[in-house]
Amino acid sequence: MEITNDCARPSSDGPDEYFTGNARIDPLFGSQDEARAAAASVTFEPGARTAWHTHPLGQRLVVTSGCGLVQREGGDIERIRAGDVVWFPPGEKHWHGATPEKAMTHIAIQEEQDGEAVEWLEHVTDEEYDPET
Repeated sequence: MEITNDCARPSSDGPDEYFTGNARIDPLFGSQDEARAAAASVTFEPGARTAWHTHPLGQRLVVTSGCGLVQREGGDIERIRAGDVVWFPPGEKHWHGATPEKAMTHIAIQEEQDGEAVEWLEHVTDEEYDPET
């Protein structure tokens, strides 16, 4: 058994190359030995969002607070809120973040394949992000 104290896992800002706006990443756990899953709690300030990206083995989001937006390539923007769980299948191009008016926090869980858990792509433009379009 292993217990990791929360204070031993410092927060970091979402890097500008992968995020638009202010996002904070709080790591929860990483892959270890044969276990491929890793997770982080990510808080998006209003208007903040990820860039488009994919995951080789998919990704699950558990929304813990606030209101957010998600979109898969070719699909409509969907609103998400605390208590919702989102599944993106392996290789599905998508993005997620807060609404323009309200912050959102989710736990992101994904597995690594050959040491990689995500492939980052282009930024979501302001026009793509607009939930009214």
